[in-house]
Amino acid sequence: MSSKNPLVLAHEAGQSLWLDYIQRSMLGEELQSMITEDRIMGMTSNPAIFEQAIAKSDEYDEQLAAEVNANPDISNLELFNQLAIKDIQAAADAFRSTYDSTDGVDGMISLEVAPDLAHDTAGTVKMGLDLHGRVDRPNLMIKVPGTKAGIQAFEDLTAAGVNVNVTLLFSVQRYREIAQAYIRGLERRHAAGGAIDKLASVASFFVSRVDSAVDSALEANGQGDALLGKIAIANAKVAYGHFANLFGSPQWQALADQGARPQRLLWASTGTKNDAYSDVLYVEELIGPQTVNTVPPATLDKFRDHGEVSVTLTQGLPEAHKQLTALGELGISLDDITNELETAGIQSFVEAFDRLLESIDDKRKALN
Repeated sequence: MSSKNPLVLAHEAGQSLWLDYIQRSMLGEELQSMITEDRIMGMTSNPAIFEQAIAKSDEYDEQLAAEVNANPDISNLELFNQLAIKDIQAAADAFRSTYDSTDGVDGMISLEVAPDLAHDTAGTVKMGLDLHGRVDRPNLMIKVPGTKAGIQAFEDLTAAGVNVNVTLLFSVQRYREIAQAYIRGLERRHAAGGAIDKLASVASFFVSRVDSAVDSALEANGQGDALLGKIAIANAKVAYGHFANLFGSPQWQALADQGARPQRLLWASTGTKNDAYSDVLYVEELIGPQTVNTVPPATLDKFRDHGEVSVTLTQGLPEAHKQLTALGELGISLDDITNELETAGIQSFVEAFDRLLESIDDKRKALN
């Protein structure tokens, strides 16, 4: 095993590691150290992360008080936007040198539209454009859920020249729909005379939650023990196979000739949830070129400590297909499971966002 930092080795293997976390207190020296020492190349946020940061600390109270004093009628949603935008701008500025040195491929920071817009195409596009304009940083990604409504919203935002992180993807089929929407959005933008050479996008494909759900189904089934802890990675490898095919196609090459960049797959939900599995399983097994892994802080620390790096993502695709086939032969529908995970993921973010707004309301009342 190399004595070199595994996080740096993963970067050298062609994968960008992003941090799946944000909190105001870590946006200075702590983040800068991760950028320089660990080669952390970007950052993602979501409603649950902001709930932890804002609701459960006092780091935002001073700005919250100032905003309320300046505008007593400000809504709780707008208060959140003001708090979040300040953090996102600071993070974007911290990653600006990464963005510049990679010519806009990395150095991205993601900000999500309100989760209650998950089934509202027009509302998602409107809020995405609003946040894009307000943050006003070239290395911002607007985060849009990959629901059926989100597919069109993503295409429209891409056509408008907005970097987008499509999140909450669980199924290969939905991923393929999203990748095609990216191509359509680029084609529309190019046809309208817009530049496409600086646009960046990622498709956030969730991993560990798939194993949690499939393992439960396997245990209830009483068969298929050999598939325990295998399906999430198999699912991801099959998605990556489609990525390689699509972004190697003649349809894509026509856009690449105009400077377009492929939409990278981003592995999300990569903290291990089952103590029986390696605590770095969903990092080690998904290392490959032109991908991103957004990693929660605890998993990042573990991988830095004892992670091993080799290009694993491009290995074992035939076996991955066999495992998915074997799951179906047991009568377990992966499509049903991934549909349920999408619904549950949206609901989880809606609930976290509601708790966050309630906490902001409590804090502003305490100021009176």
